[in-house]
Amino acid sequence: MKNRMYFDIGSMLDEIFETAKKFSEQAQQTFGQGNPFFSWNEEHENIDWYPSYSYPPMNIYLTANRELVFEFALAGFDEKDIDLSFTGDYMNFSARIAPTATENQDIRYFKRRLKLKDIEKQKYYVPTDKFDQQAVKAVFKNGILRVTVPPKEQPEQQEGIKISIIREEDNDNPSFQ
Repeated sequence: MKNRMYFDIGSMLDEIFETAKKFSEQAQQTFGQGNPFFSWNEEHENIDWYPSYSYPPMNIYLTANRELVFEFALAGFDEKDIDLSFTGDYMNFSARIAPTATENQDIRYFKRRLKLKDIEKQKYYVPTDKFDQQAVKAVFKNGILRVTVPPKEQPEQQEGIKISIIREEDNDNPSFQ
């Protein structure tokens, strides 16, 4: 690779994975056989390294017009398999991935971040006193679901409950002594 004017990505990946394999073998020799952390085998390929709290990738923001916007990256999903609803102050979101052909077992991934999986019962806080849940707009385009919740024209002013404080004599209540 030293005298080439271009990058050979395939050779670079081969070198990276060969080095990783050598590191694994050396670590096994140093730290002992059977340590699953240093083994280079197929069982580590099946681990889902993408945490569930960050799936699907998303943005939540407030516009200058005080609209609350949720953007979900849902590549591979179909809009008929997405479920949005409101329950009280929460927007409920879930989606099902359409069943596809079984995966080819002869494939060994170099990098695998695209693991489509069902999204189960995620909740997002959308207070009913500030946002008009009846006027929500959800648009699915190019794999992005954009949910826009407009603000209420006049936010509801909730009356608080006044708590009266009384003065009690110090010697009347033994629990304060």
